[in-house]
Amino acid sequence: MHITFHGAARQVTGSKHLLTLTNGTNILLDCGMFQGLGDHTEDLNEHFGFNPKKVDMLVLSHAHIDHCGLIPRLVAEGFEGPIYCTPPTMDLARILMADSARIQEQDTEYSNKHRARKSLPLLKTLYTEEDAMNAMRQFKLVEYHQETEIAPGVTLYFTDAGHVVGSAAVHLTVHEDGQKTQITFSGDVGRYGDMILKSPQGFNQADYILLESTYGDSLHADIGPIEDALYEVIKHTCMVKKGKVIIPAFSVGRTQEILYALNALENQGRLPDLPYFVDSPLSEKATQILKDHPEVYNHNVNQVMKVDADPFAFKGLRFVQSTQESIALNNDPRPCVIISSSGMAEAGRVKHHIKNNIASKKNTILMVGYCEPNSLGGRLLRGEKHVHIFGEEYNVVAEVQSIKSMSAHGDYEDLIHFLQKQDPEKVKQIFLVHGEYEVQQNFAGKLKDAGFKHIHIPYQHEKFELGG
Repeated sequence: MHITFHGAARQVTGSKHLLTLTNGTNILLDCGMFQGLGDHTEDLNEHFGFNPKKVDMLVLSHAHIDHCGLIPRLVAEGFEGPIYCTPPTMDLARILMADSARIQEQDTEYSNKHRARKSLPLLKTLYTEEDAMNAMRQFKLVEYHQETEIAPGVTLYFTDAGHVVGSAAVHLTVHEDGQKTQITFSGDVGRYGDMILKSPQGFNQADYILLESTYGDSLHADIGPIEDALYEVIKHTCMVKKGKVIIPAFSVGRTQEILYALNALENQGRLPDLPYFVDSPLSEKATQILKDHPEVYNHNVNQVMKVDADPFAFKGLRFVQSTQESIALNNDPRPCVIISSSGMAEAGRVKHHIKNNIASKKNTILMVGYCEPNSLGGRLLRGEKHVHIFGEEYNVVAEVQSIKSMSAHGDYEDLIHFLQKQDPEKVKQIFLVHGEYEVQQNFAGKLKDAGFKHIHIPYQHEKFELGG
């Protein structure tokens, strides 16, 4: 039995790990899209590193695009097996993959207009909306804590990872050659004390653990002041400078956290009287899915709902639907707040909002989550004075700020807490995935301090034998 790491290996996006049993059964853990890796992104997304036709089944930890975004391409290239996930993850994957296809088509069309004028080769989309819908036919639902046989001698068990609605840590029990092997894939691990969701759950002893490490060398600031931080940015930009706040935010998770914090400001009587636009049809759908699954809410949200029936709505909030409405925001002179995807500012409507507002010092671009260093968001966070958007260079005149405490990923204390039920002496190997290499090296030292002796940081397409 061996595992091969085809994504999120010494980098954060493109989660994709192929477990091959002794009998040849291939189980793929996630099938995510690479994002924000500059010129390498397209090539990484076009080549899996394995034959999709030979994959027998896929287990999906959660519905973020860097974990599910290449499923339509996998199916289009011949994968015919089942895709196992929790019910909320299927609901989110349906809308996220279709939206990804639409964004690809729109952005490709827009970019190709510029490329054609410069006689450059035209770009192609990775997959179509039809491919995304076809992939949904292969989804199979598994509830949390429901032991399910997915192949002879292989059982699947999900626990709540507390990252986004429906997110799961994946636990596989493999019986072969008279031995039992327990393999855990963390997916993305949330925070203990999240604004909205329940905390990540512990899990039974594992032999091998694939552990995410996005913030493996960081400690998040106290999440309490997020409302205050938002208030200060909005007051400074919209009320003092009379400008616009542009917030690139992932449609799933981060957008709902921002809405929840703004709603809290209204409940406190502190929300500035302004228009608040969520310019992402996907975000509205994702917010509704979260509302449809109140079982994931933590105690604090349940307490708020005793006095506020909808903790994600407030005065002045408007969801923007059509492209025409989105374009119209560029000509709207009023100070306002625009929340739009994607979170790394690499695709979607937010790129247009940044393009149209970056040249004015009245405006603020507020980053509220992790960005790949080479993404547009990453370049803005680094303080670059000139950035390219849709092939054109723009001077960065607008303020760029960030709220670093907003993260759906656990920090190193959260990740070590996630392993609290594990006896380090019994863990044969921890593989650090979904993290930047320097961060992972630092995190490996912290894990060793916690008693875990065998830690490996796989590189792209590396194969590792399990057992023996």
